[in-house]
Amino acid sequence: MVDTTRSEGLLHAAALTISENGSFSARDGVFLGVDLGTASVVLIALDSQKNPIACEIEYSGVVRDGLVVDYMGAVNIVKRLKAKLETRLGARLSRAAIAVPPGTNPKDAGTHRHVVEASNTEVTTIVDEPTAANEVLGIRDGVVVDIGGGTTGLTVFKDGRPVLTADEPTGGYHISLVLMGGRKISFEEAEELKRDPSKAGEVLVEVKPVIQKMAGIVTRYIKGHNADNIWLVGGTCCLPGVEKIFQQETGLPSFKPVHPHLVTPLGIAMSCKQL
Repeated sequence: MVDTTRSEGLLHAAALTISENGSFSARDGVFLGVDLGTASVVLIALDSQKNPIACEIEYSGVVRDGLVVDYMGAVNIVKRLKAKLETRLGARLSRAAIAVPPGTNPKDAGTHRHVVEASNTEVTTIVDEPTAANEVLGIRDGVVVDIGGGTTGLTVFKDGRPVLTADEPTGGYHISLVLMGGRKISFEEAEELKRDPSKAGEVLVEVKPVIQKMAGIVTRYIKGHNADNIWLVGGTCCLPGVEKIFQQETGLPSFKPVHPHLVTPLGIAMSCKQL
């Protein structure tokens, strides 16, 4: 079993920095991670020891299935969130890491890079999302599944090294579509509904077939890899009980860390290199 003491400490610290800054010295430098997600854009800043010191989040629809569909909208959000972080920290954020879904072609990855560089920030690292998540989790043997707004991505790790990465459409966006159709409500109302903790139980019942499909994607790709366990991250995993459905469908022990929506953004920031 993986020791989650380190990862839980980092994630709790990251969650706190949404509302208050962590202590740091600007002289030591700051690492930045930019997560351009389908449901939200997240920027996390770390100190020189890779401890979270500030986080900004904005919900948006500028990315769909890992592709930037509103370039100027994405640029403006990154500029806005970066300015907020720089004001909060009193420090210049000049370098950043970004992540893309597994299998993203170089042209689409380049668009992500251009969005961030348009905010006058140098991109030093591009990593796939599940691998970024494992910077936080530290899984040596197992499967990291990143359920984003548009896709389900996964990486199989053996001895701490990725041996398989894959990604397919089906994510939080599709859950919202199911709620929208089933309840005859707007997409915006469906998005709010799935984020309402008081409605989590009934939402899970309604969207269980979508989560089963996600688990089926994972099952298909990991066949023959003798995986021991599954770790679930991403905003969709905030729904209580997602891990139980995955365990039932895959037959493998399935876990999710605290604050699963922050795992990948934090891992992206931890991947940042200072040149």
